[in-house]
Amino acid sequence: MLKQAVIKIMARLKRNQVVSWAKNPIQTQQSQFNYLVKKASKTNFGKDHNFSESMSYDEFKAKVPVSDYEDLRKYFEQIKLGKKNVLWPGKPIYLAVTSGTTSGSKYIPITKESLPNHLNGAKTALLMYIAQTGKIDFINGKFIFIQGSPVLSRISGILTGRLSGISAHHIPFYMKRNMLPSWSTNIIEEWENKVESIVKETVGENMTIISGIPSWLQMYFEKITEKTNRKVSEVFSNFNLLIYGGVNFDPYRKKFEELIGKEVDSIELFPASEGFFAFQDSQEKKDLLLILNAGIFYEFIDVEDYRNNNLKRVPLWGVKKNKNYVMIISSSAGLWGYNTGDTVSFTSLKPYRINVTGRIKQSLSAFGEHVIVKEVEQAIEQAIINTGLMVKEFTVAPIFKSKSSNACHEWFIEFDEKKVQTSEFAKILDQELQKQNKYYKDLITGKIIDKPVIRKISENGFKKYMKSIGKLGGQNKIPKIANNRNIADQLKKLNLIQ
Repeated sequence: MLKQAVIKIMARLKRNQVVSWAKNPIQTQQSQFNYLVKKASKTNFGKDHNFSESMSYDEFKAKVPVSDYEDLRKYFEQIKLGKKNVLWPGKPIYLAVTSGTTSGSKYIPITKESLPNHLNGAKTALLMYIAQTGKIDFINGKFIFIQGSPVLSRISGILTGRLSGISAHHIPFYMKRNMLPSWSTNIIEEWENKVESIVKETVGENMTIISGIPSWLQMYFEKITEKTNRKVSEVFSNFNLLIYGGVNFDPYRKKFEELIGKEVDSIELFPASEGFFAFQDSQEKKDLLLILNAGIFYEFIDVEDYRNNNLKRVPLWGVKKNKNYVMIISSSAGLWGYNTGDTVSFTSLKPYRINVTGRIKQSLSAFGEHVIVKEVEQAIEQAIINTGLMVKEFTVAPIFKSKSSNACHEWFIEFDEKKVQTSEFAKILDQELQKQNKYYKDLITGKIIDKPVIRKISENGFKKYMKSIGKLGGQNKIPKIANNRNIADQLKKLNLIQ
């Protein structure tokens, strides 16, 4: 009872804090901006861009261009060599490894000042849930966050690893007794073995909160039903809260309802290696509250402007509802004018709430793999070189898991040759993508998704498809990748698959 009373007080205090900054968004963001530029004025980046401690926002915009990882790479490389005061005072305490660039892995700094942003986001969401709903009994049960390995390496003395693994080192003391899986299970690299171990540890426990990336959670739930021949809610009768983030949940929703066997509350989070940006703060609303007081200053570029190479950016107080924006951040991690690649739309300006609408660069991330166009193009190029086959056109779509098939990537390829054996071609595509993309490799080796399948498109099939949608000719192109099956379903509908 004492524990519940203390947490209820914490929840009320957190709600009051959130309400305070949410009601004063402009003042909060201006305060964050002033803090950031003052702290960074003596760094290498600050000197290179003529920062002053009292720099105005207009001066900042004039001096600091919109950048991506490649633009800031020279600074990141200095950090990896152990240099101090590069993008932020001192040295970062972690480097979060992620993929998605055209040239391999990214190493995103996490500093002493930016770490709380990553750690407090989910905690704030949970406390807001308690404050809003009054539900608190779950704190007496067990929690699980299905995540990557917490084993870290070092680069020039800086601890380095996946963000979820880094977070595992910072579980609050009052939650450690409730958290699963165990350390020994969490460090298992082979995903199927890890899931088996997680199931063994959790079945029979009083699980009340389950969280993770939807594709990982689905595999866990399926393994539970396979082992017990019961619905998840029958195995965990007190399980009532699902916490997720990382990919679009909608394709998974129906399957989750079937696996769980009852309605449960859910909280969506918007985390990334670059920062924890937003969370669902209400069970009545599905949009996300943008976090304004955690060492991040936001700017936004209209997507249409961005695509026309017009990088005019506006601060939070310059956005409009229902427009699609590219999200730009400057943060206490030392990211400046940094293009996150995420696109968002504001559903409310009082307070500032968003929906995550996708990625500005075309990508395939139906299962959390973050495959980009350049990666699939390089994979198919290597397959062409190795097999000698000629490819006229192609596109890639996800197959979502169903009763009859596992999830995978489906490649629709129009070959120049009439008779083609595709097995070797598919093997090379898979090998090349695994080389280029760590997330994809994790999903394949963990058997969360199967290896890719190839569907041969009939001669001039893509031309017929483009004609059918009124886009044949001109500068119209077949998208190389998509997170939906619109093109795939239309190709089948038109009988263009051999």
